[in-house]
Amino acid sequence: MDATRLDDGTATRLLAIAIDNIQRDHPVHWTHVIDGDDRLIPQRVLHPVFAGSFDWHSCVHQTWLAVRLLRLRPSLSGADLARDALEKLITEENCAVEASFFASPAGRYWERPYGWAWLLLLDAELRTSGLPWSVAPIAEVLRDRWLEWISAARLPIRTGTHSNTAFATGLVFDAAQVNGDFELASACIDAALRWHRDEAGYGGFEPDAADFLSPALTTADLMRRALDTSDFGAWLDAYLPELDSERWRVLREPFPVDDPSDPYGSHLAGLALSRAWNWGAIADSLPAGHRYSELARTASAAHREAGWTYVFGGHGYMADHWLGTFAAYLDVKAF
Repeated sequence: MDATRLDDGTATRLLAIAIDNIQRDHPVHWTHVIDGDDRLIPQRVLHPVFAGSFDWHSCVHQTWLAVRLLRLRPSLSGADLARDALEKLITEENCAVEASFFASPAGRYWERPYGWAWLLLLDAELRTSGLPWSVAPIAEVLRDRWLEWISAARLPIRTGTHSNTAFATGLVFDAAQVNGDFELASACIDAALRWHRDEAGYGGFEPDAADFLSPALTTADLMRRALDTSDFGAWLDAYLPELDSERWRVLREPFPVDDPSDPYGSHLAGLALSRAWNWGAIADSLPAGHRYSELARTASAAHREAGWTYVFGGHGYMADHWLGTFAAYLDVKAF
C-alpha cells in the first residue's frame, strides 16, 4: 500500500484495532513483582484505565493513538464507539487508582522509561486536544518520578527494546515542549547531552532478534532534539562516520522478518516502522546539503514501505496489539 499518507480508511482501521485492544482483558502479560498471594490482583483492578492491549505500556500508547486520531479525524467511522470506550475507561476514579499505584513504592520503577514516556505523551495530547478526558493525576506522579530518575541517571540504556532511554526521553521532551514544561524539557536535554554528546564511532551490531528500536538511530533522533542544525550534522558525522559504507547497510536497509506472528518477529516488523521515522527525522534535522541527507530520506522510504506491509497482515495478536501505533506515528507524529 501507499503509506505516505494516512488516509481515512487506514485511520478507521487503526482506530478500530486500538479500541478493541484497550478494552480486551485477555491475553494479558503481568509483569509485577508479587510478594504474596494477596498481591495476585487482576490487572483490571490494579490498572483500571490501562489493563487492555496485552500489557500496560501498549494499552497506554494504543489509547494515545485513539485520542490522536479522534483529534485529527473527529468524523472517522467508529469515532462514536471510540468516544464511548474512552469515556468508560478514563474516569476520575480510575485515574486515581492508577496514580496511587505509581505513587507507591511499587510504582517507582515499574514501566520506566517506556510506559512512562507514552503516558506523558498521552497526557500532553489530551491537554491540547480539547477532548473531554484527562490522565493528569497519573501524569503528575510520573512527571515527578521522571525528574527524580533522569536527573540522577549517569548512563543511558542502549538497547533495542522497552528500556531504551533515548527513545523514551525523546517522547517526554516532545510532551514537555507542548505543555510548556521548561523544567521537564531541560532535564531531558541535559540527560541527552550527558549521555551522548561526546560519543563517536558507534560500533554496535544491529539488529538483535527482539529489537523494535534501533539503538543507533534512536540516539540520533534524541540528539537532533538536543542540538542545533549545524551541531547535529557535526555530531552525526562523528557518531556514524561511515554511515554510507557497507558496514552500515544493515541500518540503511530493512531487515527481513521471518515470522511476524512470533512475538519477537513482530518486534522486527515494528523495527522497520521506528527506523522509518528515525531516518525521516534525521533527514529533516541535518544542514542543507549534508552528505547523509539523501541517504537518510532513501532509508526512511524503504523502511516505511517494508513496515506497513505487516500492519494489516493478519499476523495475530502479538503484532496487532501494538504495531498500529508505530505505523500511525509515521504520519500523524506526536503533535
